[in-house]
Amino acid sequence: MSDNKTKNLMEHLNIAEFNRGQSSKLIRDLSENDKTAYIQKNGKPIAVVMSYERYQRMFERGIDINDF
Repeated sequence: MSDNKTKNLMEHLNIAEFNRGQSSKLIRDLSENDKTAYIQKNGKPIAVVMSYERYQRMFERGIDINDF
């Protein structure tokens, strides 16, 4: 399947930023800007965080991330 959209690299956040009490600010930024980011620990991705609006759009298009 070919897609003409340009793929953007996902933003990455370090777990240390969350441990330093920055989680509220980081999550607010993702939410307000409708972004997706992965969280990494020791340079390796461990989780993905996305805005609720983005999640809703995925779900409405039939993509349920809980199925994977």
